[in-house]
Amino acid sequence: MSKKTSYLILAPGLVLLLFFLILPLITIIWPTFYNGGITFDAYLSFFQDTYNVNILYRTIKISLMVTFVSIIFGVPTAYFIANSPKKWRGLLMSLTLFPLLTNSVVRSFAWINILGRNGIINSLLLATGLISEPITLLYTEFAIIIGSFYLFLPVMIISLVGTFENIDTEIMEAAETLGANRLMAFIKVILPLSIPGIIVGSILVFTGTLTAYTTPQLLGGNRNMMMSTFLYQNAMALGDWQSASVIALIMIVTTMLVMKGFNVLASRLDKRGEEYA
Repeated sequence: MSKKTSYLILAPGLVLLLFFLILPLITIIWPTFYNGGITFDAYLSFFQDTYNVNILYRTIKISLMVTFVSIIFGVPTAYFIANSPKKWRGLLMSLTLFPLLTNSVVRSFAWINILGRNGIINSLLLATGLISEPITLLYTEFAIIIGSFYLFLPVMIISLVGTFENIDTEIMEAAETLGANRLMAFIKVILPLSIPGIIVGSILVFTGTLTAYTTPQLLGGNRNMMMSTFLYQNAMALGDWQSASVIALIMIVTTMLVMKGFNVLASRLDKRGEEYA
């Protein structure tokens, strides 16, 4: 295939990308930099406000915590699914995907029934006598983490199952033959080989948690606002589109920096020094 033919094939997609993604993004962000001249006052004002910085810090903290917990639970689960018999693998994948097939509002209301003052957890704790009055679980950072973890764990598992399926099982047997027990063989051999899937899954989970709106709004409330809900409040409730644009760009830059950080960490863990995303 000639270069001219390749360009012709790519042209429609590039035009759509330009007109429906790049140009709208530029029209939204450009006014935050230009006001009779190039200025960064809007961004300086954002970071000079402690309230704004706390929301950004909370968003990054919760997103990283959800990503870390998803790795901890996603890696063994994905490994188990990948090494299950084929007749069970499809069923296990279907069960994994089930949360993604449920509307996010329905999922959040389910967690409200579980975490609320009269919810399942408080009812059980009161019935067993472990507590004398309901504890506050809903409208906390903990509630956002739990809801986001439930929402994005399937994404991590799906990213890892394909990676584990492509790792030859004989590698584990070879490591055990050389004296490693099964746990050490998994940590020293299988886990490093799964780094590409972990990185891709981590980026998807982090980005999803960072930009999710429904779960933080319903489970966190206004007391535990995140960048996504803060953006919505500025754009739709206050009509302050410039502040909303500033928040949007900060979220984009944060995502890019975290992606770079994941790649740096992966290159240190993987001696091949490859970039995965």
